[in-house]
Amino acid sequence: MRYYAYLYTGLMPYFHATNLEWIEGVAILVAVLIVVFVTAFYDWRKERQFRGLQSKIDKNQRTSVVRNNFIQQIPVTELVVGDLCFIKYGDLIPADGIIVQSSDLKIDESSLTGETDLIKKGEDEDVRLLSGTYVMEGSGRMVVLNVGLNSQFRNIMSLLGATADRNESKDKETDRKSNIATPSTKAPFDLSKQSVHIEDETKQPTPAISEKFSHKDQLRLLKTSKDKNDNTINETTRANERKSQNKARNAATESSEDTEDDDIDADNAKHKSILHSKLTTLALHIGYIGMSAAFLTLISLITHYCVTTYAMKKQKPSVIDISYFISFLIQATTIIVVAVPEGLPLAVTLALAYAVRKMMTDNNLVRHLDACETMGNASTICSDKTGTLTTNRMTVIQSYITGKHSEQLPKAEEVNQEVLPILFEAISVNTNYTSKIEESKQDDGGLPRQIGNKTDCALLGLVQNWGGSYDRIRQDIPEEKLVKVYVFDSARKMMSTIIQHNDGYRLYTKGASEMLLTKCKSIIDENNQLKELNDIEKSRLIHDVIENMANNGLRTICIAYKDLGKEKQDWDNEDKIINDLICIAIVGIEDPVRNEIPEAIKKCQRAGVVVRMITGDNIVTARSIATKCGIIKSDEDCLILEGKEFNKCIRDASGKISQKQLDEIWPKLRVLARSSPQDKYNLVNGIVKSRVTAHREIVAVTGDGTNDGPALKRADVGFSMGIEGTDVAKQASDIILTDDNFLSIVKAIMWGRNVYDCIAKFLQFQLTANLSTSLISVVSAAAISSIPLRAIQMFWVNLVMDTLASLALATEPPTEELLNRKPYGRTKSIISPLMLRNILGQSFYQLVIMFVILYAGQYFLDVESTVQKIQNDPHAVRELSQQFTLVFNSFVLMTLFNEINSRKLHGERNVFNGIFRNPFFYCIWIFCFVSQILIVTFGGQVFSCARLSITQWAWSLLFGVGSLIWQQIILCIPTKPFALCFSAMYCVCCPCFYTRQQRKRAEKEVHRKSAAADQSQRISRWSDSDYMTFNKTDQLTSATVVAQPSPTIDKFTLRKNVDRLNTECHVINKFRTRLERIVGYKRNSRANLLDE
Repeated sequence: MRYYAYLYTGLMPYFHATNLEWIEGVAILVAVLIVVFVTAFYDWRKERQFRGLQSKIDKNQRTSVVRNNFIQQIPVTELVVGDLCFIKYGDLIPADGIIVQSSDLKIDESSLTGETDLIKKGEDEDVRLLSGTYVMEGSGRMVVLNVGLNSQFRNIMSLLGATADRNESKDKETDRKSNIATPSTKAPFDLSKQSVHIEDETKQPTPAISEKFSHKDQLRLLKTSKDKNDNTINETTRANERKSQNKARNAATESSEDTEDDDIDADNAKHKSILHSKLTTLALHIGYIGMSAAFLTLISLITHYCVTTYAMKKQKPSVIDISYFISFLIQATTIIVVAVPEGLPLAVTLALAYAVRKMMTDNNLVRHLDACETMGNASTICSDKTGTLTTNRMTVIQSYITGKHSEQLPKAEEVNQEVLPILFEAISVNTNYTSKIEESKQDDGGLPRQIGNKTDCALLGLVQNWGGSYDRIRQDIPEEKLVKVYVFDSARKMMSTIIQHNDGYRLYTKGASEMLLTKCKSIIDENNQLKELNDIEKSRLIHDVIENMANNGLRTICIAYKDLGKEKQDWDNEDKIINDLICIAIVGIEDPVRNEIPEAIKKCQRAGVVVRMITGDNIVTARSIATKCGIIKSDEDCLILEGKEFNKCIRDASGKISQKQLDEIWPKLRVLARSSPQDKYNLVNGIVKSRVTAHREIVAVTGDGTNDGPALKRADVGFSMGIEGTDVAKQASDIILTDDNFLSIVKAIMWGRNVYDCIAKFLQFQLTANLSTSLISVVSAAAISSIPLRAIQMFWVNLVMDTLASLALATEPPTEELLNRKPYGRTKSIISPLMLRNILGQSFYQLVIMFVILYAGQYFLDVESTVQKIQNDPHAVRELSQQFTLVFNSFVLMTLFNEINSRKLHGERNVFNGIFRNPFFYCIWIFCFVSQILIVTFGGQVFSCARLSITQWAWSLLFGVGSLIWQQIILCIPTKPFALCFSAMYCVCCPCFYTRQQRKRAEKEVHRKSAAADQSQRISRWSDSDYMTFNKTDQLTSATVVAQPSPTIDKFTLRKNVDRLNTECHVINKFRTRLERIVGYKRNSRANLLDE
């Protein structure tokens, strides 16, 4: 473009008297510069915004340390050498240090060593902890040795160049402050240095490594970077350190990348934007159409000029002809520039950046940009219960102690006083020592603050309510004196602690009631005596106490103990030790449903999003909470399963997960209780891989634990908890919920759909103008050998359509109406039939008006016919024309008023609704309108505009306002013809797409026939033992079919058929009758029935 602009501006002064012909060439350069600088500015702004987001994520990473004899939570960037730092399950170790106390501590060091096995750490074993590694099991305390750039992780990153610039600036800052005494951040362990203040260089750099390296690149580069020969705690000199760094660099260079390729592709596939894929395809097609229009226009102009000049006028070729050919080429190039939506990437960037910034105020911290718009297409949400659907403020409100079940928590004096000391000690020592209850603050509404694990806090609150002091007990039995701690595990659902008691050892255990009761052999009765717990008594407790509490939505916790004798035992033999326990009490903990959750669930259901609850609570509690939230309804056909039952149902005879069996379960599954992180992953993976629905499900998942990482990664959008979530979960997620509230997920859906709609609004506006300019150019070039819209005018139109329109339409705020429709789906085109109707309708209106002005304007607009002048004299095209100016002015005003129409996508008639909620829109609209007046009035030779009279301005304004009136007529036209037209366009313009669609239909038809054939053979032979299994039951229910499946019968098809007949067979004869109807044969004997 610059080349032809230069050639054009260089030649024209020799062929024409005017010296303003350079304007068009400069206009090209100015238009290019405007687009480049605006795009670059918003790219820079987006980059700066995401650096700020990453900085906020870094600052939100906190750790517990001892300061002034108190445990405090501080940002990891404020850690200093000598700090006593608490680490627990799920934490990202923030600095290098050594262990001073630990409980079953296991570390994942794969990010540094490449070894996937967990490394056991402890005072008597490997005591060194390295930054950048994860705590996968246990807890402990460490003394910080190296922080900031001197830590192992940051040291390696500096080698890779991720922090080179920052290192240089820090060195300069250090030199500048050389007169200030600054202690080294790299020091051996010395408690005397605990109070030393460290300057800013001890803080970790804010920018995340992910800004320059992907997650897999980090793992690959870090994998071999640890010096395995370094087993000492302190490095001796900087020279030795540089040697080890060089070894790390060489090893990283030589490492093979083949093993990572599949994982990298998988990660890229997950984060591939649905919207980006659709827009890439659409932009390609628009580009083809624009190039075709430009090519036709160029051929028409050149042909018409050659025929007129050389054939009709018999003139010889001259140098002046070059200027005309260059002019034709510039006009054709201008059509390409106008037709190709170069403003589309800018609109996407603006919409996403605007949404991400606003989502922060709605408690959504977006880590991956694509997750924002992907969430708008979400069709399934797999949500945790605790803290997400509930308030995560737990309180004990029921108890069963010494044989008395109290549905309201009794006062301390009403409880057996002899049992309270052992209960208090069991709770105080068998909870996380970092969990505590502090005095209330004004912003907490007068309620005590719960810090740490909320279940532990509920139990500690019970100790306080009954007059105990857990602080005093913990001072008497500090964490260092605990003999053994079996940390809570999602599989066994319990936690145990062994302490020294009198001259022997005592075990305290707490956990899920129904699970812990199976390990109890006795219980303390009302007389403070041990009463044997047989199977009958356990069943009574489960039915009368545990289920009664669970029906009220309470989490039930059993507390038990056992004296282990005086001799030391094999503490690692957990199964042997945690057995034959004595039950002290069973408590019911209330975690109320958030007030806003039922309405939020209704919004999701109205928006076509299915909410599934995945919880570790028992099935009765889960059902109660799900009912309160509105996830399940009494009139809805849905499934509620426990984790074990779910695992049995999705696996085939060989024990492998069967996608076919999983597809039979997940569409109706609403609650998964007593689930493990592996169950959550299996469910999410199965839904993502399923193809039983018309469009693949877009799955969003919430998680807060370390083991939730795989599910968060596998989902299309992973939400981690900003308050209760572990560092591992946050790193694996796409969006962090800073308030841990499900309502924030609903807001994320709304913002995601708004991004999609903003892009669609921009496309609806731009494609209308593109179609009009392309057609008017092609037709005019063929008919009159000229284009009524000059190059510089086209660039102004392009500026209005692309850059300014993207600013106006990409910043539309979301509304609640976005949740009143279903998700768009992955395969559905971004241009809907409604949009196509609006685009074609408005383009038709604009073309009609422009052609009327061109060919009939001289009759009622008081203008001279430029068309006739050009037909008589081709050189008249370079003169200023009121008729062409009217075409340009009317087209711009119609485009501006159509921008108002484009704010609505779904047939809304009130196009002004909410227009003043977006200051960007009306400010830009007014700016464009005023600029158009100035361009036409004072543009003159620069913009190839002739001044218009008041009457002509009135006509132009009337044509522009007519777009609003015409839009109301368009809304009355049915959309079905446009849907057929859209399909026809794809068939003609995109034969590959059409062929692919035909192939998919053929595959679906084959699959349907195969399923029908398979359906006829669903009920296969039964064995006598299978028959007797059903014969022994008094009634046949859906639970029976799931709980006692035959290894050969297709239980889910049978279940669907039984449900379809609306039968619940109470005896085997009725079941046989229904089965005969399903099979389709009449059988009079049991033997014949079994044969079938």
